[in-house]
Amino acid sequence: MTATTFLDLASQVTVPDDSTISRTLYQDDGLKVVLFGFAAGQELSEHTAAVPAVLHFVSGTARVTLGTEIVEAQPHTWVHMPAHLPHSIHAETPTVMLLLLLKG
Repeated sequence: MTATTFLDLASQVTVPDDSTISRTLYQDDGLKVVLFGFAAGQELSEHTAAVPAVLHFVSGTARVTLGTEIVEAQPHTWVHMPAHLPHSIHAETPTVMLLLLLKG
């Protein structure tokens, strides 16, 4: 059994000037971990996930819409979402966000 470690998550992705980038950091049968880098003004439009998910904001600020609730995310904001909850993300500043998809 081998551990997977990232000592500095923000350094694992370079936030682009005018788009969004994602990088899968880990995946197995029960978990998928994706690191996102959003340029200021970029967004993920409203969608749902088939599995529960966790958002952890590493840096930057973003407006997160969770159903009808709006959360002003900042570094260290943590959100758990049940499966099928409509949500969207709008980066207000360059933002790094860790997504955990809980498949198991």
